[in-house]
Formats: sequence, C-alpha cells, structure tokens
Amino acid sequence: LDALIAVTKRLSQYEARYRLESEEFFSRYRRGQMTDDADFVEWANDYQHYQAIRSEIERHLRHAA
Repeated sequence: LDALIAVTKRLSQYEARYRLESEEFFSRYRRGQMTDDADFVEWANDYQHYQAIRSEIERHLRHAA
C-alpha cells in the first residue's frame, strides 16, 4: 500500500501542475498528442506503475475472498 500511496501523490502533483487528470493525460500521451518532455515521460511511467499496483492489489483481494 505504501507504493500505491506514493505514486498516487506523484500523480496528484502532475494533475495539479498541468490541470489534467492522469487518465486523460495517459490517453493523449499514448496517442502521441503529448511531447516527450521529461515530466510527461515520468508521469506516464508513474501512471503505468499505478495501474500495475492497483491490478496486483485487486488480484490479491479476489483470491482472498
């Protein structure tokens, strides 16, 4: 959970800085509508990490139920 909290905080900072939700940003980034600035590359990596952590947690919760 600590990793999820940390990456969520970073995503919130990007969202505030660029006034764009991470999901929308990532959709645009994947379509090539965003530049490859360092911030955007890091934001995309953080969003993918966030998705992976959430998927892993959800998988564990399904097996625990």
